[in-house]
Amino acid sequence: MADPSITLDTQTPGAVVRVIPTSVRARRIGGTVLAYCVMIAVSIILILPLLWLFAASLKTQQLVLSTPRGFGEFFASLVPSDPQFVNYSEALTRRPFGLWTRNTMIIVVLATAGTLLSASMAAYAFARLRFPGRQLLFTVTLSTLMLPFIVTMIPQFLMFSKIPGPSSAGNWTDTLMPLILPHWLGGGAFYIFLMRQFFTTIPHELDEAARIDGAGFFRSYWQITLPLSGPVLATVTIFSFITNWNDFLAPLIYLASRQNQTLALGLQSFQGEFSNEHHLLMAASATMTVPVLLVFFFMQKYFLRGFVMSGIAGR
Repeated sequence: MADPSITLDTQTPGAVVRVIPTSVRARRIGGTVLAYCVMIAVSIILILPLLWLFAASLKTQQLVLSTPRGFGEFFASLVPSDPQFVNYSEALTRRPFGLWTRNTMIIVVLATAGTLLSASMAAYAFARLRFPGRQLLFTVTLSTLMLPFIVTMIPQFLMFSKIPGPSSAGNWTDTLMPLILPHWLGGGAFYIFLMRQFFTTIPHELDEAARIDGAGFFRSYWQITLPLSGPVLATVTIFSFITNWNDFLAPLIYLASRQNQTLALGLQSFQGEFSNEHHLLMAASATMTVPVLLVFFFMQKYFLRGFVMSGIAGR
């Protein structure tokens, strides 16, 4: 009786046919099915808090505080029978969330643009240029990853407090500049490393051909390297967007007036004032979560490609 795992190639004479025993194939299929089951289970566990957040934002105060009995009732509660969409309008009108969203978007857009420009220029220098001390300087740059923000927090605050500015205190505190300017002067060691790893995968022959045509280093960086670096630019954009959008400590240090607050600070003050109205708090929290989900959803393809091509994933 013929083994069904044996296949013969009658189209290509002399071709070598690989024979895989049935038991080996069964083990491979079983391992694949088991791996997918584990990943699905872990994904469900990780996404349950997010689903509960959106479900609670559409419930009344009594239903939010009710305790489900058993897993069946819990999963059923994730789909509210009578969704209260009015929770969102009520939560967003009790406090100036529009003003806070504008401040946050200004910080996020300008800080992300500064990070992309400064980090890409530094990464291009480390990846494509040859100059004395390049490796040492790159090592020093990476060593700054070991410095947490709390170490540089006080010196930065003292520096911005001594720069004349338009705030009521006569300096740059209680303005958005301390949350934007550092990203234009230093892109961050992690982003520089990520871009540098990606830039090294671009063939050097492109730079040589550009120099033969008369292009300088900056033109080669701007017209050749950056257009070919879409995946890593998208990756850095996602990271920078999420970091600046969720940042709480830096705005807490620099921003004092309510009209300059960001969404993170506004949500904290909202939680303090409406701690007993959980349905409104969930609606405000869900609103702050949506932009991050949308950015990652539309850019996830470039995000994963940037990680793979930068040499981080799988190494």
